[in-house]
Amino acid sequence: MSRFFANGSDSESESSEEEIQATNFNKASAFQFSDDEEEVKRVVRSTKEKRYENLTSIIKTIRNHKKIKDIPNTLSSFEDLTRAYQKALPVISKEENGITPRFYIRCLAELEDFINEVWEDREGRKNLSKNNSKSLGTLRQKVRKYIKDFEDDLSRFREAPDQESEAEDEVVALDSDGGDAGDDSDAGVKREPTEALPKTAKSAPAKAAPADDDDSDDSIDWDSDSESETESSDDENQYQNMRERFLKRTTEKEDKDDDKRKDKRKEQKVKIRKRAEDDEDGEWETVVKGHVVEKPKMFEKDAEIDVPLVLAKLLEIMSARGKKRTDRRLQIDLLFELRDISDQHNLGTAVSVKIHFNIISAIYDYNQKISEPMKLEHWALLLEVMQSMMKLLLANPDIIMSESVAEEHEEYTASPYYVRGCPLAAVERLDDEFVKLLKECDPHSNDYVSRLKDEINVVKTIELVLQYFERSGTNNERCRIYLRKIEHLYYKFDPEVLKKKRGEVPATTSTSVDVMDKLCKFIYAKDDTDRIRTRAILAHIYHHAMHDNWFQARDLVLMSHLQDNIDAADPATRILYNRMMANLGLCAFRQENVKDAHHCLVDLMVTGKPKELLAQGLLPQRQHERSAEQEKIEKQRQMPFHMHINLELLECVYLVSAMLLEIPYIAAHEFDARRRMISKTFYQQLRSSERQSLVGPPESMREHVVAAAKAMRCGNWQACANFIVNKKMNTKVWDLFYESDRVREMLTKFIKEESLRTYLFTYSNVYTSISIPSLAQMYELPVPKVHSIISKMIINEELMASLDDPSETVVMHRSEPSRLQALAMQFVDKVTNLVDVNEKVFDMKQGNFFQRGNMGNRGDRGYNRNQNNQGGNWGGQRRDNRNNRNRNQRGHHKNNQDRQNNQDRQQQVQTIDEE
Repeated sequence: MSRFFANGSDSESESSEEEIQATNFNKASAFQFSDDEEEVKRVVRSTKEKRYENLTSIIKTIRNHKKIKDIPNTLSSFEDLTRAYQKALPVISKEENGITPRFYIRCLAELEDFINEVWEDREGRKNLSKNNSKSLGTLRQKVRKYIKDFEDDLSRFREAPDQESEAEDEVVALDSDGGDAGDDSDAGVKREPTEALPKTAKSAPAKAAPADDDDSDDSIDWDSDSESETESSDDENQYQNMRERFLKRTTEKEDKDDDKRKDKRKEQKVKIRKRAEDDEDGEWETVVKGHVVEKPKMFEKDAEIDVPLVLAKLLEIMSARGKKRTDRRLQIDLLFELRDISDQHNLGTAVSVKIHFNIISAIYDYNQKISEPMKLEHWALLLEVMQSMMKLLLANPDIIMSESVAEEHEEYTASPYYVRGCPLAAVERLDDEFVKLLKECDPHSNDYVSRLKDEINVVKTIELVLQYFERSGTNNERCRIYLRKIEHLYYKFDPEVLKKKRGEVPATTSTSVDVMDKLCKFIYAKDDTDRIRTRAILAHIYHHAMHDNWFQARDLVLMSHLQDNIDAADPATRILYNRMMANLGLCAFRQENVKDAHHCLVDLMVTGKPKELLAQGLLPQRQHERSAEQEKIEKQRQMPFHMHINLELLECVYLVSAMLLEIPYIAAHEFDARRRMISKTFYQQLRSSERQSLVGPPESMREHVVAAAKAMRCGNWQACANFIVNKKMNTKVWDLFYESDRVREMLTKFIKEESLRTYLFTYSNVYTSISIPSLAQMYELPVPKVHSIISKMIINEELMASLDDPSETVVMHRSEPSRLQALAMQFVDKVTNLVDVNEKVFDMKQGNFFQRGNMGNRGDRGYNRNQNNQGGNWGGQRRDNRNNRNRNQRGHHKNNQDRQNNQDRQQQVQTIDEE
């Protein structure tokens, strides 16, 4: 029996039970009661509440998946969210007048931001698993397609993302602490719909408040007098069925509690806003990462501070180095405090130098990841401490600081002082940190310029260390610090060098070339490691080439034989070698050595990867060509931006050099089927342009060079020069050279000369004789220059002609075949090759490819084999006869040519004798 029926005596309870069953049997027969029915919470919710609760639960799940970057589950939850929203659309269109709830728009905006963030992080995206990567692409496509229907709502939300409605506040409260929602949902009465979301605390007030209060009171006395019976009889008349009688009802007390909770939430929001305003108006408070450690006392109050005590404290501070839970910032502060205490008590310069060196070590230890640069505050501190330590060492020659000094042999009390440490290693690490800081900055920003200004202080520090080791250092240490100075000097252009060449400054003026010569010669003589010497030679050649010392740079390259064993060097040295060859090619081009310039640049440009070979960036690779670890290592090898060589300038110089060499060669060997390619890259560019059916005006640098090459093939030097030397090319390429006007004049002169040679190669079979003054006028060259060019062509047997000096004409011998004859000979060669190939295929099909012509002597091979051999002998004899006939024809042609040349020479000799 239920506790409800435990009131009064047994007879009363039985009679009341019979009455209830008799009156409400038909209505309450479907209900079954148990002892625990009073504890069960029955909630009646509207369709809107159900749909909105489903949406908020899915949104909460999506947020949890985003926190741990579980992309596959995020994708599945997003699909569930879209389906749930589709089900909720009728409710939204009815209750919200078709306006999308703000919390749903917020979820879509957050999901879009999350996908964009993950997608833009390329390094992190490469490290994703295969499943995550595949799900990310699918999720990105689906979200981008889905949010097109919510573009207006998303734009309005992004304009004011912090404006939240009351309904959204309640959704946030439901997500953050579920207790309030649970308490409010216990009301159990149908709730009226609100504007945006269902309010969980709204319910209709009870009709009989006093009776409800009495019934809902837990402290009611069940064994009271007859008042309870009258009240229960009133309740029976009040409710229509048994279910309404036993449903839990909201009371005024619960309503008050709900109002109190809402008031508390509003008060908390007001407090948070006031606190934020106070923070804006007040001072900022520094928050230290990790647990806060109180700064320990350095010494006791009455302690007598001397050298042993300070050294013991220094050892105590540095013994915590590298240990777990060591506050590195506090360690640096303690060392600075110890240095100040040492200076106040005049404990000596040696102790101060020791503390300085330990401060430098502590600053280096602050950054745990070697691949990442240090913070700027620590960088400025490091420069200051390093220069201060070196000034102390230079001002006190009796202090000897070396890594060869053992800790037990250190001396701080009597001169000479011995301190253990290595300033050379410290300055090398300082230089490396400076390079890492430059690589971290955007090269096109002001940060890079401000970081680059620190190079002055870095070079000053290197100079201080260099002075110290020149006074007391081994040859190996001096070579190492010399190399550091060379690496900061070799790529910088010094205009004083060219002024000194022209005699504009006194000959005693010291230039960067003189400094480089002094440092490198010491390394050549004293270095016992190949790497330092190799890098010094490469930097020396680079510096000579930058200042147009072509012959010195070329001789150093030839004498060092670097090109023979550079493949065995480390990657950094190979990068320096590539940079040296690129700059040497530019120097050769400026010094009018086009062939040498092409030879220096061909190895770089033929690969198509000069950017990677010069360590000036990474080309995009396929997925499995380069791992993440390899890409990280290659990024560490990249050169800082201010040391880059202009790649467009390199390519333009290479293509122009190839054009000046290739076009005359093509014209001279137009019908030679076996002619070689001087520049494969240029040849491909030319052929691809010729294959195009419609060629427009040139726009890029490559198109300008190809158009110039086509003009040169016709001997039109003016059009060629206009394509190479124009306003657009000047701005992009030629103005980058020092003394660019001289380079443009040199280019125009070379174009005239090579166009003249191409013209003679192409049209020599048309002329019987050509006037040299007319050629000079056509190509705007001096007559002696034209005479010299033609003489060289005749001596090299490139042009079959003779010079008639009295008449200043070139007499053609017409020994070259005409165009029709050359095409016929080319056709004959191709047919001959085709016949040879067919005969080889026929012989292989017949099985006759072993000792052709000799197999017939073996009688045991059979008659058929002999017949095949006879056919093979006949084919071989026919081919030999044809080859002999062609050889005789070529020999006859050569003899006629030689005879004609001899006659011409005899005629010239006779004319000279007669004169």
